[in-house]
Amino acid sequence: MKQAEQKQLFESGNEMAAYAAKQINYHVMGYYPITPSTQIAEYLDRMGADGEHSIALIPAEGEHSAAGICYGASAGGGRVINATSANGLLYALEQLPVQSGTRMPMVLNIACRTVSGPLSIKGDHSDLMYTLNTGWVILFAASAQEVYDCNLCALRIAETLRLPVIVAFDGFFTSHQKRNCRVFADDRVVQTFVGPARDRIGLLDPAHPITVGSYMNEPDIINNKYQLHLAMEEARRVIPSVFDEYKTLSGRSLSAVRSHRAEDAEILLFVLGSAYYTAVAAVDRLRKAGKKVGVFTLGVLRPFPGEEIARLCGGANTVLVADRQDSYGAGGGNLSLEIRAALQSGGLTTRVLSRVYGLGGKDFYEQDALDLFALCEDAAAPAFDYFGAEAGEQGYFPKPFFAPISEAEASPGLTVCEEENGKLTVRGGTFRETTAMPKRLAPGHGACPGCGIPVNVNLLLRGIEGNVVLLFQTGCGMVVTTAYPKTAFRIPYIHNLFQNGAATLAGLAKVYRQRQARGELPEGKLTFIMVSGDGGMDIGMGSALATALRGDPLILFEYDNGGYMNTGYQLSYSTPKGAKSATSHLGADSVGKSFFHKDMPQIMAATGMPYVATAAESDPTDFIRKAAKAQYYAHKSGTAYIKCLSACPLNWGDRPNTERKVIAAAVDSCFFPLYEVEEGITTLSYDPESRGKKIPVLDWLTMMGRTKHLRAPEYAQIVEEIQQEIDRRFARLKARAAHPFL
Repeated sequence: MKQAEQKQLFESGNEMAAYAAKQINYHVMGYYPITPSTQIAEYLDRMGADGEHSIALIPAEGEHSAAGICYGASAGGGRVINATSANGLLYALEQLPVQSGTRMPMVLNIACRTVSGPLSIKGDHSDLMYTLNTGWVILFAASAQEVYDCNLCALRIAETLRLPVIVAFDGFFTSHQKRNCRVFADDRVVQTFVGPARDRIGLLDPAHPITVGSYMNEPDIINNKYQLHLAMEEARRVIPSVFDEYKTLSGRSLSAVRSHRAEDAEILLFVLGSAYYTAVAAVDRLRKAGKKVGVFTLGVLRPFPGEEIARLCGGANTVLVADRQDSYGAGGGNLSLEIRAALQSGGLTTRVLSRVYGLGGKDFYEQDALDLFALCEDAAAPAFDYFGAEAGEQGYFPKPFFAPISEAEASPGLTVCEEENGKLTVRGGTFRETTAMPKRLAPGHGACPGCGIPVNVNLLLRGIEGNVVLLFQTGCGMVVTTAYPKTAFRIPYIHNLFQNGAATLAGLAKVYRQRQARGELPEGKLTFIMVSGDGGMDIGMGSALATALRGDPLILFEYDNGGYMNTGYQLSYSTPKGAKSATSHLGADSVGKSFFHKDMPQIMAATGMPYVATAAESDPTDFIRKAAKAQYYAHKSGTAYIKCLSACPLNWGDRPNTERKVIAAAVDSCFFPLYEVEEGITTLSYDPESRGKKIPVLDWLTMMGRTKHLRAPEYAQIVEEIQQEIDRRFARLKARAAHPFL
């Protein structure tokens, strides 16, 4: 085999992962957006729209489902890729042992990121370490070039061993930083290297039916795990063989253990990932000063190259293992513990120091590496500690930026719900009247100009009398209001991740009532409100539906901005059909989002919950009065749900000063009809048809840059389909409103 022709690109690690996938031309990618791995799906979608590959990209509603999509596709004999990060990886974690235990090969890219909580989107290795015991081969790429190289080798390794393979790299440090990289000029070279998809037993041959994932007892389960162990041991032979073949083809070396100036080093530093190159610079500087120091890193974490590490460290007096994560209470991060064990197994008595560094994306500079080497010269240095961290002031409690709102202040009686003749009516609640309601969400948030989130949250809260506790699921609304140590909230607030917000708030509401019943809290009423958006009713829908079915006493409020905006606008299930986004590009083979938007209010109404409503900032009085009704039902008979359409000028492609008109047009086109379902009975709040104000949906769509292209003649069929679906949904809604029992 001779070295193949290559060309130079200036790309990031995410782009190189996508480019490798494009050249391989996988069958399927199941994915869900999460920073910082999202770009991989975005780049593949863009290339797919231009006809550069034929990979089927399937947008899941969460990482758990994305992992399931990949497992199913792999069980059908397909070549499969995925990408994720941080809590997205943890959400999918249950599926990883399923994939390896049934020996289904695939490739998973992990742009490593801090695991929440508290929430941080910056890079460290705390997510990756959860995968060490899942039975996956784990490669680690320290540069954008290695991301490309490892992705090409990973599929060969996966299909040879019949094991899934992770390609991990540093979030932001590697995933986003652009570098000069070399790629094969001809995709066919890559496809020849990985070879044709291997024939393996699969589920798509009815003539030879098989059962995958049987229920097992002992001794079968231990035998299954033993076979998995044997496959991982076989990887110790397969991985170097694939790396050697790849070196011949590309001229670039990959290895399980890589080092710099380690051959005669008395002090060795270990760092994983992109920090290795920073440490190399520090080693060269110290070598010029006569210090015998060196550095090493790993390109393979599973199977763990313990023997190679022991051989490398055999001549050193001190090894300092720097971990970008902590195995809390174990005296070091995971790699500290494993390297200690490797040296002990190799019969070495080398002094090993462990330091946790760089969490949450904290930068690692050359001076930091020099300071770590200096620590190794201190005989009294503790075996384990954090590097670059402070314990903080004992007993410190941050001072509030705003005075808290008293119950009396929050109960001006501006909006009052009363039952008259078996029907709930709202007195007051006009936009002008409720200006006296104190703002629970104070000025000073960091939302973009024209963002609908603070507008809609404040409109909702104008109709809520009394004390309030807020929960925000992850999303733009959460990120722009609570950057530590500041907060824009004058009331109690808690955050949890997309998939668990409603359940978390249900637990909080339940313990409130429990503690009141036991005399631990005073009598009174708190209104519990979950605020969700940015796709939060995709990944969080299951939790919200369960809360509604149980009838937990709280309000679910969804600001629908029509996409996953907090990760840079990828399509969500509420994005309009035909809209362009970072994962629904326009091109010869793509016409934007391919399926209709989700009708979440009708889904929630199907649970039988007492109150469901839609609201819009274009009719603020209607919005406020519906909020008051939601509070009434949440206290009286169970869960209430309100959804509003929330503007996002940055990603919708319109102007901040026109957003109220854009929202009003969505209502007048019936894309976002205003109505309520109260105790199962549907009532239209506004009928643009009867008022002669109904407009074609295209008039609304072309007000926004994300859908302005639909005006072109080539999209006429899609526009017709959208209009027919909008008309169908509104006709059904009017029929319900006309029926006495619906």
